[in-house]
Amino acid sequence: MSVEEDRKKAKVKLKGICGVYRICDGDPSRLCQGQSYGRKLGLGGVGSGASFTNNVKALTKIKLKMKTIDPHLEPNTETTFLGKKILFPIMGASVTGVNSFGGEEVITEKELCRAIVLGCKDAGTIGFRGDTYTYSLENTYGLDAIEEADGWGIKIIKPREQETIKQFIKKAEKIKAIAVGVDVDGCGSVIMAKHEKPAFRKTVNDLKELISSTNLPFIVKGIMNIEDAESAVRAGAKAIVVSNHGGRVLDHTPGTADVLPDIVQVVKGKTTILLDGGIRTGYDVLKVMALGADGVLMGRDVIRAAVGGGAAGVTRLMKHIQSTLQKAMKMTGCETVKDICIDILY
Repeated sequence: MSVEEDRKKAKVKLKGICGVYRICDGDPSRLCQGQSYGRKLGLGGVGSGASFTNNVKALTKIKLKMKTIDPHLEPNTETTFLGKKILFPIMGASVTGVNSFGGEEVITEKELCRAIVLGCKDAGTIGFRGDTYTYSLENTYGLDAIEEADGWGIKIIKPREQETIKQFIKKAEKIKAIAVGVDVDGCGSVIMAKHEKPAFRKTVNDLKELISSTNLPFIVKGIMNIEDAESAVRAGAKAIVVSNHGGRVLDHTPGTADVLPDIVQVVKGKTTILLDGGIRTGYDVLKVMALGADGVLMGRDVIRAAVGGGAAGVTRLMKHIQSTLQKAMKMTGCETVKDICIDILY
């Protein structure tokens, strides 16, 4: 099997839902788009889809500087995240909810979670697992997969009522997950609202309360501006994720790579900075790390890999992205992840 064969299988299974295009850019002509014309959200972007598209456009604008007259090097992509060694700074995003892309005829929730968590682990990295309206304290598909992986995974929870979040955190503690967190941008979740599952905006004090309730590292996902980044740091977040929820909660936001530099300037060194949104290749990974991110999360491509090839498909995709990152590092003169800096960009 290969990444390309996994994609072909996913294209058949996702017929009418996702075109599994070679370029997944959120263009209005794409099969997944069209919510503004009355279609359900699916895998596309909310409204016109501009936020989804802007994530990809922001990365396209960034240009890499090829530099080859120097001593020979063989890049090493190893790094650490929250004290855990990983083979490359690319992790599986917390995209959850098979009902957004065809339901259990395409892949079951259990299969999706297992594929991402176990596939990432086999590749030498970490899978994040999220939360959606079908999840409850009794139905914990993501946590089940993390437990099967001996705790090697991260649980991200929707901004539900505080006590419910704490109970999810306790379950994550029990299985010795690497970390927990809340996707604060989930307060705008279309599918949670549709199924009358309340999701709330969170204050700094709300986050402090959650963070103080656990000894696990806490991640705040859904940061798109300096003010929220500073608030997350003030609350005690060990990591933040610069994210607009894949363009799925608010139309017409900038791309995540557009807002990253300002956030880096303010909170770099105070917390670990991840980014998601539009990441498709190792070149994209190198670009955002040159802008100051410590790592990235991949969402839509990981879903397609899971649908087409299960855990093995996710492993193949992750190793392919790592290989491309290594090539990009070699051609820009970066021997280690620590060598990646703004100087490799035009």
